Amino acid sequence: MQIIGLMSGTSADGIDAVLAEVEGEHLDLRCRLRVHLHQAYDEPLRARILAACNPETGSVDLLCRLNFALGEALARAAQQVAQTAGVPLAEVDLIGSHGQTVWHDVEPDGRVTSTLQMGEPAIIAERTGVTTVADFRVADVAAGGQGAPLVPFADYILFRHPTIFRAAQNIGGIANVALLPAGCAPSDVVAFDSGPGNMVIDALVERMTAGAETYDHDGRIAASGQVDTMWLAELLDHPYFKRLPPKSTGRELFGQSYAHWLWEQGLARGKPPRDIIATATALTAETIARALLPPYVSHGHVSELIISGGGAENPTLVRLIASRLPGTRLMRPEDFGIPAQAKEALAFAILAYTAWRGEPNNLPSVTGSRRPVVMGKISRPTGTGQTTSRAS
Repeated sequence: MQIIGLMSGTSADGIDAVLAEVEGEHLDLRCRLRVHLHQAYDEPLRARILAACNPETGSVDLLCRLNFALGEALARAAQQVAQTAGVPLAEVDLIGSHGQTVWHDVEPDGRVTSTLQMGEPAIIAERTGVTTVADFRVADVAAGGQGAPLVPFADYILFRHPTIFRAAQNIGGIANVALLPAGCAPSDVVAFDSGPGNMVIDALVERMTAGAETYDHDGRIAASGQVDTMWLAELLDHPYFKRLPPKSTGRELFGQSYAHWLWEQGLARGKPPRDIIATATALTAETIARALLPPYVSHGHVSELIISGGGAENPTLVRLIASRLPGTRLMRPEDFGIPAQAKEALAFAILAYTAWRGEPNNLPSVTGSRRPVVMGKISRPTGTGQTTSRAS
């Protein structure tokens, strides 16, 4: 099947879209990535997303309109990736859309009681004329799971090895890792959100530059600052970092409020902005490295760490991770023929394929759900995909 996968991460910087060919059944799948592109959000839409993710600024009318506006944006990304690939939409079999997470409700004991992703799939199906599978997380939450992380299902299909212990580390707004022991079965996979990825760093850079920059390009700001090791040790005392998996997190813990608190803490300590960003970068690196060590890894040693997501483009962050993991080879999805920024979008193409076939596509060992479930709701097109909407 030819499938478009769409992903918008917690950084809310834009949509990654892929066109891929997927075939096979159950967990014996073969994938070929044809085209990947990134479609950045314009600043007004990004501001609406960030406002919706904030309990102090989100409102029911904002959420309602944003759901449709994101549907339109996702549909445009699907149209663009098909055009770039030279494939008519009429030849595309499915679209799998993660949408945009605006809230992931985690109780103090770690249970996830609700989760909300936006980007109306009925809009995507109508604009493209392609059956669309979306809203994947809720089925896992309904079965008692975290609803996250979901990408490890694809990591298992793409990266498992009979003799090599690998870990797949995505560094998006939130950092998450999938541990794939040599010769692992699906029930052997352990995966979880290790903590903040780029989201806190991005927010601090925006604060430092008064919005002129939205991320630390090439990690230059962090590289120019000094890490406050005493402060870092205090930050690592956060209860989330001590919790064992299954666990997941998002903006509710490490979003704008946390970044604002970090900024104020840094200023109170007399730190210049570059030192605050250097320490936040070290926090991301340290929590990623700790997730690859005991007690998370109880048997064996992670031989290969495959880093993807926006954080893979931050050499300062990658250097800090490498310094904490001697004996572990750092790799990129490109080593497997997959652009680093494309991996998560490809994962949702795979999840859409399995959902369409009615095959369970969660990993209970990862999410903590009571049983395997089929994740994804299906929206079928009714028109030709040529109409336009005023609801944006």
